[in-house]
Amino acid sequence: MRLALTYNLKITGSPEEAEFDSPATIDAIEGALVRAGHEVERVEVSGPASRVIARLESISPDLVFNMAEGHKGKMREAFYAALFDELGFPYTGSDAHTLCLTLDKALTKRTLAGFGVPTPRARLVTRVAIEGGVLDDVTFPVIVKPNFEGSSKGISGDFSVCEDGHELAEIVDRQLSRYPAGLLVERFLRGIDVSCSFVEGLGSDGILDPVEYVIDPRYQNLYNVYDFHLKNVRPEHVTTRPAELPAAVLDRIQALTRRIVRALDLKDLGRCEFRVAPGSPQTGYDIHFLEVDALPSLDPSAAMFVAAKKGGFDYDGVIRSIVRSACKRRGMSHFVDNTPSRRSKKAALRVGFTFNMKRDGGDAEAEFDSPQTIEAITNAIESFGHTVIPLEAKPDLPHRLLASQPDVVFNIAEGVRGRGREAQVPAMLELLGIPYSGSDPTTLSLCLDKGLTKQILRASRIETPEWQVLTTGREKLKAFRYPVIVKPNAEGTSKGISSASVVPDEASARAAAKVLLERYGQPALVEEYVDGRELTVGLLGDRRPRVLPPMEVVFVDPPEHPVYGFEEKQMGTTRVRFECPANLGSAELKRIERIARDTFLALHCRDVARIDLRMAKDGTVYVIECNPLPGLTPDFSDLCVIGKVASMDFRTLIGEILAGCIKRYRGERAAAAPPLVQVAAPAQPHGLLPLLPAPTPPTGPAKANGS
Repeated sequence: MRLALTYNLKITGSPEEAEFDSPATIDAIEGALVRAGHEVERVEVSGPASRVIARLESISPDLVFNMAEGHKGKMREAFYAALFDELGFPYTGSDAHTLCLTLDKALTKRTLAGFGVPTPRARLVTRVAIEGGVLDDVTFPVIVKPNFEGSSKGISGDFSVCEDGHELAEIVDRQLSRYPAGLLVERFLRGIDVSCSFVEGLGSDGILDPVEYVIDPRYQNLYNVYDFHLKNVRPEHVTTRPAELPAAVLDRIQALTRRIVRALDLKDLGRCEFRVAPGSPQTGYDIHFLEVDALPSLDPSAAMFVAAKKGGFDYDGVIRSIVRSACKRRGMSHFVDNTPSRRSKKAALRVGFTFNMKRDGGDAEAEFDSPQTIEAITNAIESFGHTVIPLEAKPDLPHRLLASQPDVVFNIAEGVRGRGREAQVPAMLELLGIPYSGSDPTTLSLCLDKGLTKQILRASRIETPEWQVLTTGREKLKAFRYPVIVKPNAEGTSKGISSASVVPDEASARAAAKVLLERYGQPALVEEYVDGRELTVGLLGDRRPRVLPPMEVVFVDPPEHPVYGFEEKQMGTTRVRFECPANLGSAELKRIERIARDTFLALHCRDVARIDLRMAKDGTVYVIECNPLPGLTPDFSDLCVIGKVASMDFRTLIGEILAGCIKRYRGERAAAAPPLVQVAAPAQPHGLLPLLPAPTPPTGPAKANGS
């Protein structure tokens, strides 16, 4: 069965990503699904929804294994489930209604109270509610939690528990600034935290044994709260184990979990959290429901798998049960019961693959791709079930395109000569009406010309270093702030660029420009050198591109003016190392992402691009250039390295780039399809051709021919 694994990837470890899944967790899920015999396609959903839709449509999965948490808003967990419903893709886990309900702690507690589930008294607090006196009759102590967050975001054992009104007012005011959607102010109970997981198909009814969280006494906070710090920053200080409580208490927790699963209509999996406090004369304990997670973590170390292990089920068994349950609900049991089924072939296409192959390794072929890279891309495309037609971009390409008739083309062809060379193949494909990956001819021509690119950036109010294009080398130079860097105006792969390209004065700039003019037969670009950090950012998508984690190029034993030049970009170099994600503050990261996205849109890039930037010591971010046809050498090219950090292996990265042109192909086919209802033509006499409509008789004076 073909599965799409949808998820949000945790990259930086920031609180904004607390609910996302780590690369290790995604690897574990994929591994379990593959071992069960499934074909798995990863779909990281951090980009725009249009990109997710295109990716899913290109994959055409039998089932979506959904771990997507969403980004923001009170309905974020429900968004992707609703999207899958709209697209008609079956998926694992609860539906959008349940996911929306369970993210709202106050509404969940109110709902379950009607089903006899004991829960500490609580109220939803907003700015408006405070004006209505919602905090006037609070019974202390209380704990303050963000109402629409998971993974203990906004919860701390140091400040979330309040003992008096003054303390409560202070923490509520501060937390509402961070979580304006609302806070839950809940009666705090001293005790221990216990979770009880549900996995349909495990055991008799899917309710697993309760698991308790044991905090190392050396790191225990005052109120024994399993808070954000312990859950996300120092998880090694917390141990999960089968709950060591009386049998009657364990039975009661399982019974309550069973009731919650039915009341909230949880599907396939879920986890309920309880606080067990001293109190009951019968058992010595009181059990209070706290919250439910309808989209729980599948980290192999999570409490769910501690309970599963106690019941005799390993990690793979849990994952298989989730898939089996989803298939059973959707009438798809044949996929997991080894019953033969006929798979739809709508995802299989004839994919032309246009490229320029590197043969002699000389400077003229620096931008071309090696046979190994071409083979890797071919294998990646074929792994999606498509037929690949290799099409080297040589003079006979038009004839071979017409003869092979591909449905779409995956294009990495660099072209042969001229500043419009990268546009040669896409222009030909547009002439023939064949959808292709990547940007259109206009963008490719524009971005290869550094001077024109900078004009567009400046017009779009995007910072770029001051520059001048020299066509003869004798032009009057601007009043530059030296040093400057001198480059060929229309070359890629940093051809003609090295540390020696940075010069200290006008005479040196003219001399360097003259060398480039003679060597490359094209204008030279003189650009003010930015002393600062070298960054590169990959983007995938179209109108709302997904920005991948920024990568920093760190120079080893740098000269006075380090440059990420031609030599530094060769395989095996020791002059640079790479840090991805780059070590950036939250504000810096947002600024770089915004600038990269603005650049992508200003230049009308499509499907994929890589933006090179310099961040000056004063924090100003300058766009150096944009590469809409970036290198795709596995484990080497910048974009491939960045993709791995974003949990995209090479195959997935190629699939992401290919998805855009497949979407355009299907859109064009749909637009060209005949209407579902056709109007019948008037009957013609048998054996005769349709007659032309009779001309309308003239109503005015006749006119002479040609008037």
